[in-house]
Amino acid sequence: MKRKIGLDVGDVRIGVAVSDLLGICANPRETYVRSGDAAKDAEYFTEYAGREDADAFVLGLPKNMDGTEGPRAALTREFGALLGEKSGLPVFYTDERLTTVSAERLLIEADVRRDKRKKVIDKVAATIILQSYLDGRGGLGV
Repeated sequence: MKRKIGLDVGDVRIGVAVSDLLGICANPRETYVRSGDAAKDAEYFTEYAGREDADAFVLGLPKNMDGTEGPRAALTREFGALLGEKSGLPVFYTDERLTTVSAERLLIEADVRRDKRKKVIDKVAATIILQSYLDGRGGLGV
């Protein structure tokens, strides 16, 4: 088996998580600061997938609370399409409603100071997104 890469795509940062080889456990990796050029960002993750021996990307899809997709989801899908085109790998989406809230709660419960939470919240959110996909909850397909 190969690894999956989970991404929490934001305007400024992208949280990154990577699965184990068995596809059981998601692990936080890094918070990537966006370059301002989506093609350059997609190229970075294409190379990242090669280094990690990954066979797919899983992106958190920010849906509205009523389940509809808004402008933020459209931007995520645009980035996913670009990423799929550049990498040649499938891109899956999983519902990420309240993921950042869950990540924040986990960090607070772990007694992580506020200044440290800001540095890791995106990769923790990516980990929750990827773990949700691995657990079979919320996979929305390509």
